[in-house]
Amino acid sequence: MSELAVSGLAKSFGAVRVLRDLDLVVPSGSLAAVLGPSGCGKTTLMRIVAGFETADAGTVALDGRIVAGPGVHVPPERRRIGIVPQEGALFPHLTVAGNVGFGLPRGRQRAARVDELLALVGLAGYGERMPYELSGGQQQRVALARALAPDPAVVLLDEPFNALDTGLRAAVREDVRKALFAAGATAVLVTHDQEEALSMADLVAVMANGRIAQAAEPAVLYSTPADVGVATFVGDAVVVEAVAGSAGATSSLGPLQLRDARVRGPGRAIVRPEQIVLGPADDGDCIVGTVVGTVFYGHDALVRVSVPVPGGSVAVSARCSGLPPDLAVGRAVGVRVVGPVTFFPAQ
Repeated sequence: MSELAVSGLAKSFGAVRVLRDLDLVVPSGSLAAVLGPSGCGKTTLMRIVAGFETADAGTVALDGRIVAGPGVHVPPERRRIGIVPQEGALFPHLTVAGNVGFGLPRGRQRAARVDELLALVGLAGYGERMPYELSGGQQQRVALARALAPDPAVVLLDEPFNALDTGLRAAVREDVRKALFAAGATAVLVTHDQEEALSMADLVAVMANGRIAQAAEPAVLYSTPADVGVATFVGDAVVVEAVAGSAGATSSLGPLQLRDARVRGPGRAIVRPEQIVLGPADDGDCIVGTVVGTVFYGHDALVRVSVPVPGGSVAVSARCSGLPPDLAVGRAVGVRVVGPVTFFPAQ
């Protein structure tokens, strides 16, 4: 296990600045997810950490040992970094055991290590199979075992679940998470999938404009985002114009309880869909809105409701368990917000 520390990292390709003074610390033995949209610099960050690219400025350190920095570039093969690429990328001509043991010294210890890792990822007894005999999820677990085989300081996972079916993805994510924890590995997962990052990681780092906009535990990131950009990228969010005062805030969704009671004046509040509760339209404590649509997901549904605002109306989403049978389009409903919200004063 090793702590990964990235400090002041910068990288440009021609006139395009991809990374800008980026800082990130991944504690030893933890799993961090680097989350961001396509083109934000996630892959470039990973390639610099792995040693496949050189940074223009900044440092990368493993347990305090600088492996990339001014005048320093430790080759990839000497950094003790394991990589799990997209879609596994197994050697098709090697058995499962051959893939896992690739690069390890031959002998009894090699065979024992391969068996140990296959058991760790739930594939004991699969050593003699060929990659084409495995499912996509099994191939990803073999790729993880191969990355863990040489006991790396850090494991990098580059969007490894993209090619898996939706139903399989959650199960494989859980298997990988358990295997990394059992191995005591320090790991970095690069992804654009918010659910994946929040469900797997100990630490989620959101990238925007080549920097880390916020790095925090998943629950902290979701409940107290650093800015509106982070809030709207990490999970669904309803952004509401509001005015904060000593008793909370007033808004088009009614009164709001604030996480920070010290804020004052106009600004924007972040309301999560699960905080929006729908009820009877004649409830005097609610704002009256009109149902404009419902998106059903099976385990829950997002109900779109139009609520009046000065000069018009705005549609907000309320998360409801199952499919509410009485919320047909055009129906008037009461809308209220429960629980504290994060508020950003106007600049």
